[in-house]
Amino acid sequence: MNLFNVYPLYDITPVKAVDCTITDDKGVEYLDLYSGHGVISIGHTQPDYVAKLKNQLDHLGFYSNAIQNPLQVELAQKLGKLSGLEDYELFLCSSGAEANENALKLASFHNGKSRVVAFDNSFHGRTSAAVAVTDNKKIVAPINAQQVVTFLPLNQIELVEAELAKGDVTAVIIEGIQGVGGLDQGTTEFFQALEKACKKHDVVLILDEVQSGYVRSGKFFAFQHHGINADIISVAKGMGNGFPVGAILISPKFEASFGLLGTTFGGSHLSCAAGIAVLDVIEKLDLQKNVNEVYEYFLEKIKEVEGIKQVKGKGLMLGVEFDFDVAALRKKLIIEKHIFTGSANNKNLLRILPPLTVKKADIDTFVKALKESLEELKN
Repeated sequence: MNLFNVYPLYDITPVKAVDCTITDDKGVEYLDLYSGHGVISIGHTQPDYVAKLKNQLDHLGFYSNAIQNPLQVELAQKLGKLSGLEDYELFLCSSGAEANENALKLASFHNGKSRVVAFDNSFHGRTSAAVAVTDNKKIVAPINAQQVVTFLPLNQIELVEAELAKGDVTAVIIEGIQGVGGLDQGTTEFFQALEKACKKHDVVLILDEVQSGYVRSGKFFAFQHHGINADIISVAKGMGNGFPVGAILISPKFEASFGLLGTTFGGSHLSCAAGIAVLDVIEKLDLQKNVNEVYEYFLEKIKEVEGIKQVKGKGLMLGVEFDFDVAALRKKLIIEKHIFTGSANNKNLLRILPPLTVKKADIDTFVKALKESLEELKN
């Protein structure tokens, strides 16, 4: 049997990783400034994290949600405390797409409506409703397209209000900062007006923090930069530091009932151990402080590079935009300079999503390599 060939692959085979460094099967070391799509939050093979998972696996890796699991309670309490959302409730699942599926389903149960408003260049996952609210027709199959979704541009609140006023919208789903789309984001004025409009028209406001959450933006959640509250918040990626963990944080306006939502693997003992370890390390190492310090350093250091159109995003969720397609630049950085970065729907943008433990010296390494690569491509 062969693998289903859906991924274009670089000829690199990682075999070991520590913090922000990946080593391949030839012994070559790479600086990881992409974290595998922003998944590695507290660094590769972080010692406390590894110990927590090994210890849990020695005791119990999995059982269903039909029994008591104190680890779920511990995870919920720690997440509530660190995020400042202690009055919310937690539903655990296994991925960001699953989190968004459950968010949309819960919204529709809540108000009995079905149309969704999403935004241009959005990405919310590849499963049924999640991919329907993703602005990429290439990955939306006919069976997904049965969902009724209206896509609108960011930061044009009058267009949103006009759609909500029609009375059939169940939810607005929006990323705290767009990831795959290219690091665009709503303004504070837009987010605050969006919150008010949703309340006015009985529409559930879903904040997709799958990539922008877990301190990556410099606050625990990116929407917290704007002084608003969300009805449902979806999380995954950095939540498990590589272990498949996802969740939705649910505001007190929703009422739970047996069987309303469900999952097989979500909230397993091993996934909860991973989630608890991540939160413990974020707090122990004060990674939020590191994110903000490195962000400020990045903004200053990147000024040394000529030809940059703009730097987008916040914290350690950044996009460096040029006025040309960066595919060759990104390839050179990986193959010749041994630095992982990411791409986006915006072909002119390098996506920077390092582990939250990244150091200023790593930014120095990146800027030096970027300057060299741009010069070499010019000649």
